[in-house]
Amino acid sequence: MPDSPPHISGSDPSPPEGDLGAGFAELSATSNFTFLTGASHPEEYMERAALTGLAALVIADENSVAGIVRAHAQAREIARIVAERRAAEAADGPIGPPRPAHLPAPPSLAIRNVPRLIPGARIVLEDGVSVTALPRDRAAWGRLCRLISLGRLRAEKGGCLLRLEDLLEWGEGMELLLHPGTSPGAPPDSGGAGAWLSRAERLTRRFGGSVHLVMAPRYDGQDAARFDWLARLAERLGVDTIASAEPRMHHGRRRQMADVLTAIRTGCRIEQLGRAALANGECRLRTEAEMRQMLGPHAAAVDRTGQVAARCRFSLDALRYEYPSEVTGGESADGRLERLSREGLRWRYPSGAPPKVKAQLEHELALIAKLGFAPYFLTVHDIVAFARSRNILCQGRGSAANSVVCYALGVTSVSPEIGTMVFERFVSEARGEPPDIDVDFEHERREEVIQHIYERYGRHRAGLCATVIHYRGKRAVREVGAAMGLSQDTVAALSSQIWGWGNMKGMEDARMREIGLDPTDRRLRQTMRLIAEIQGFPRHLSQHVGGFIVTEGRLDELCPVENATMEDRTVIPWDKDDIDTLGILKVDILALGMLTCIRKAFDLLEQHHGLDYTLATLPPEDPATYDMLCKADSLGVFQVESRAQMNFLPRMRPRCFYDLVIEVAIIRPGPIQGDMVHPYIRRRNGEEEVRFPSDALGAVLAKTLGVPLFQEQAMQIAIVGAGFTPEEADRLRRSLATFKKHGNVSEFHDRFMAGMRANGYDEDFSARCFSQIEGFGSYGFPESHAASFALLVYASAWLKRHHPGVFACALLNSQPMGFYAPAQIVRDAREHGVTVLPVSINASYWDNVLEPDGRGGLALRLGFRQIKAMREEEAGWIAAARGNGYLALEEVWRRAGTPPNLLEVLAEADAFADIGLSRREALWEARALRAARPLPLFAGGLEGEGIVEPAAHLPEMTLGEQVVEDYVSMRLTLRAHPLALLRSRLTPGRRAPLPPPKSVPER
Repeated sequence: MPDSPPHISGSDPSPPEGDLGAGFAELSATSNFTFLTGASHPEEYMERAALTGLAALVIADENSVAGIVRAHAQAREIARIVAERRAAEAADGPIGPPRPAHLPAPPSLAIRNVPRLIPGARIVLEDGVSVTALPRDRAAWGRLCRLISLGRLRAEKGGCLLRLEDLLEWGEGMELLLHPGTSPGAPPDSGGAGAWLSRAERLTRRFGGSVHLVMAPRYDGQDAARFDWLARLAERLGVDTIASAEPRMHHGRRRQMADVLTAIRTGCRIEQLGRAALANGECRLRTEAEMRQMLGPHAAAVDRTGQVAARCRFSLDALRYEYPSEVTGGESADGRLERLSREGLRWRYPSGAPPKVKAQLEHELALIAKLGFAPYFLTVHDIVAFARSRNILCQGRGSAANSVVCYALGVTSVSPEIGTMVFERFVSEARGEPPDIDVDFEHERREEVIQHIYERYGRHRAGLCATVIHYRGKRAVREVGAAMGLSQDTVAALSSQIWGWGNMKGMEDARMREIGLDPTDRRLRQTMRLIAEIQGFPRHLSQHVGGFIVTEGRLDELCPVENATMEDRTVIPWDKDDIDTLGILKVDILALGMLTCIRKAFDLLEQHHGLDYTLATLPPEDPATYDMLCKADSLGVFQVESRAQMNFLPRMRPRCFYDLVIEVAIIRPGPIQGDMVHPYIRRRNGEEEVRFPSDALGAVLAKTLGVPLFQEQAMQIAIVGAGFTPEEADRLRRSLATFKKHGNVSEFHDRFMAGMRANGYDEDFSARCFSQIEGFGSYGFPESHAASFALLVYASAWLKRHHPGVFACALLNSQPMGFYAPAQIVRDAREHGVTVLPVSINASYWDNVLEPDGRGGLALRLGFRQIKAMREEEAGWIAAARGNGYLALEEVWRRAGTPPNLLEVLAEADAFADIGLSRREALWEARALRAARPLPLFAGGLEGEGIVEPAAHLPEMTLGEQVVEDYVSMRLTLRAHPLALLRSRLTPGRRAPLPPPKSVPER
């Protein structure tokens, strides 16, 4: 039996109204979340079930519940559509006015039935037994999740290893649909059939009437005999038969797609599938009438499906409120949050907080307490507090991060007075969802935070979200093309026409001919159709970049847990959209390279200047910093270092923090696609009158001069301008988050344009607004995120302006990150007056460091990390054994244990120049060590004594050779820019010849 009773949160939902036992229920459908097997999305199954009048549907993927939430969301949508239609018909009659613009287009108009989704999974055991498990209640769902977790954690990522004993232990409280393992005529007590029968008998003895034998057609001409045999087998086992079509697709037209997926899974071409290919397109979702006709005298098995469905009362809605209580020392979550917030407010405002901020805090605390979200904020606070205790720099962002509560808790350093946000936009009674807070940590130290979360909550209570990898672009072309037998040249030609998330849909025949393909070829056209069809199909599960789920009870009773590819990571099978659908707490623990850079810069400031800065205590609104940005002197500065931003900065000319907020948000696909950039600049520069389409929209667009730039403004335009209800706007927001996968933002186009037209807005403005909304579908950027990023823009710009050496040193020590290579960072630092010193065997460490320059300032000393073939451990040995310094190359070998091959690497980087060895001389000595290599014991007992090497007269390297070798070994040089050596040849009218090469004396 289970080691502990499942944790049950809340209560099971009441069953739907009506007769639960009436009608056919499909209890074992395989979706495309049984990867490379199922040929239909869970959403397609639900819509098809609604159209065909099924009473209930079970999405039963193999050892997985990954696709269930998608079906659950679609069931909600179907219920909404039907409810709206019924309300409209009640008001206007069945034949009333034209269809309202906000109602969905056909085939949704034909939906009159709302099928009930029953969660379940098809459990495939290693001994060949296959059982569809349907939990009857919340406790049984917990056991099903623990059963799948058990098998997943035993296997490598993507696998599941379960045995019959596991099912016997964890199968209590479930309806178990046993799939037969033999064919008609096979002796039930011989060979493999006998083994299957003995296992089936063990199941029936353990679970009795909860076990049913599945009666499914195979469409091979032997179904009638098979059904008779299954009826006898069920009688022998003492169980009832149950009907199922065991569909692999929602509609027969997906047959070819099912075969393509099989070919990809098995690594062969379509022609080589043989019996693995579907014989026909009949393995699809069936209606009750079809099932009765196929089963004939055994049609009672159809009726029993409704009875089984009636006993399965569990719904995913019961999984909603499993947050950690965060109660410590007898103090309630609400009381603890209030205490910490008030203490934080006194810390943030030593002289007293403004009345407006105090009032906003009271309002936020009251709303958080009313909605029960205090544990969420406390979880984020505790994670951030741990990071701060380890001196890990972090910064919160997200919809609720820029609130007074988060500012007081130290989650963010952005004052809530900066933005124009209303707390209810993100934490509201109407939405009833947890707020969204992302926290960025130093990219080098984020793993410490992740492991802390695992240690604090336990792996049974915390796990990372999944990311569903979908077929897009080049992957679809490559894998479908190979399965269809296209040549590699043809696949490469098709792939060359795709960028990013693009697909092949709508590719013109003329373009096909231009790349050397025949658009009339039957196989090619068929392949193109399948490539378009597979777009959006899930390929496999990957690990989310940092989305953590934390629960009050066991996480593996909320959903299954499995191993990630990365060591010491466990993940759940649902992605961030699924979590959002269920309203489950998620905290994003993200990595940001600039935070690493800023923290290292703060450490250097304290070490060398005695300055103790944080993100919140940097001198605000520094004019010199803004002057630097106005000149586009922003190489290495967070978010504004790209060429597009550098071109825009002199036009924008930021003079205050909110200008940086706009700067971050405006050079993005949404505003660019919506043609919002140029109007904003013209209005800012006084070249165009600032005007608003209406007073209502003026309140929304005032701070951005009448031009919508932020995601919140796009949502407010939909509500205020187009007349969207808050619920419709929320659905639009969700569609923005899933645009890449589902592309359904455009479904709102007609509704938006009609609403804007009805409220008197012109078509051009409306079209530009919706174009911007579609742009946000790919890269949405709300004001809250822009404000958090703007603080990092200001911090990095301030450091670069006032402490360029510190900033360059920290930036180099945080690589790889950003747009620019170390050579460009070093060159920019020297242009800002920083003295940069080369790598030195006696002065360098692994990291780049600052050291006195002899003139009262600080110079930047390049570290061993700039040498390509160097490792940190090797550099540590050199620095540790250095003492008062090395006098000869051979001492490094003898005292630090540096092998000759690594000494050659150091020599190639010219690291021995400060002990009087040129690059070639040092390389000569290092290779001599490799050739002679005596034991150190006999190499000489005094400093400086050892191997006696004959003097070698080596030619000096030219400047050009030195520069080339610098780039080869370190990817940068402090000597000269490569083009400076060729300038005389590149300048018109000057043809000065290069000096002849020096002669090399014979050795």
